[in-house]
Amino acid sequence: MPELPEVEAARRALQAHCVGRRIARCAVADDAKVVVAPAGHAAFERAMVGRTIVAARRKGKNLWLQLDAPPFPSFQFGMAGAIYIKGVPVTNYKRSVVNPEEEWPSKYSKFFAQLDDGLEFSFTDKRRFARVRLFEDVTSNCTPISELGPDALFEPMSVDNFLDSLGRKKIGIKALLLDQSFISGIGNWIADEVLYQSRIHPLQVASNLSRESCEALHRSIQEVVKYAVEVDADLERFPKEWLFHHRWGKKPGTVNGKKIEFITAGGRTTAYVPQLQKLTGIQSSKMVAANLEQLLENGDAKDSEIDGEDADMLKPKKRVATSRAARGQQNKETTVSSSRKARGNSGGSKKPGTDVEDAEVKAAVTNGNGNQGSDQSNGVVVNKSDQVTRRSSRKVKPRK
Repeated sequence: MPELPEVEAARRALQAHCVGRRIARCAVADDAKVVVAPAGHAAFERAMVGRTIVAARRKGKNLWLQLDAPPFPSFQFGMAGAIYIKGVPVTNYKRSVVNPEEEWPSKYSKFFAQLDDGLEFSFTDKRRFARVRLFEDVTSNCTPISELGPDALFEPMSVDNFLDSLGRKKIGIKALLLDQSFISGIGNWIADEVLYQSRIHPLQVASNLSRESCEALHRSIQEVVKYAVEVDADLERFPKEWLFHHRWGKKPGTVNGKKIEFITAGGRTTAYVPQLQKLTGIQSSKMVAANLEQLLENGDAKDSEIDGEDADMLKPKKRVATSRAARGQQNKETTVSSSRKARGNSGGSKKPGTDVEDAEVKAAVTNGNGNQGSDQSNGVVVNKSDQVTRRSSRKVKPRK
């Protein structure tokens, strides 16, 4: 899935090969789901012909061409968007060069342009989650670009501003990093990578991070993004010790000799290393319990749905609302868990078959050292099966 490094590689290729050249011919797909063209795709094409490309711009995962006069075409890469320039390597994220025997332009092309010197380029999208739009003025109130936070590469926050901003965010850090209104350009794999390198648990509440952890995260974001861009998003050139090489497909594995586990954080499949990334603070066991119960009730249904649409297709305001809803669910289930513990301590009996203890629950509630999760607010050790249980209906109900 393209993230900032892949989109930046495409921008640099367009900047190097297409700037200063005039669009002689344009073909836009008649695909209303991808191409946002209220006046029709034919009018879109007419608006492009004869215009000279002045620059290739990018913010977050959005790229646009600045022409000598508006409107300007923009490309939101979505899940499988890609730029191809005929005869020019762009990035090893996709195939690097269009081979002569391949169909050109591809049947998945959504925007095709031939320049006055004969050079041709195309924006393709096989999965149809990308968006191609026309903007009169990208710097004005143009959604979604106007809703984006500072670009992770071009507009990095200062350490002090970063710390101050995190201190006011009472949501999980992974969800916050995926929020494009907070920082634009960070997607799923980058978020997992920077959290792994800074030794922060994906479910850790942002406002609870220590200054040391915040500084480590700030440093990791800069290092990972800059390095990935410097190598033109060529995954073969990413450092071998990166989590990136081992996080795909939810398959059991290790990174640098330590076990990788998968959870849902920020609505996305998340890889992390429990031995190194530990939850801290009062919320630790509560956050684990809430996350596990979501997994038990929904499996990966929600996760797959959001992954399929790509996180950057969600508006920032919607992501924040989703985070608030998750916190509400967490509070509800924490209350249920507390009532179970109280009854367990008073000697209540458990009916056979009432609760089913899931192996995944046992693995995730147990920390990296094999110890049971504890509620640090009162120092009471919480039994694993009391933290999260389920019936066959996958709903939590208090014991009778």
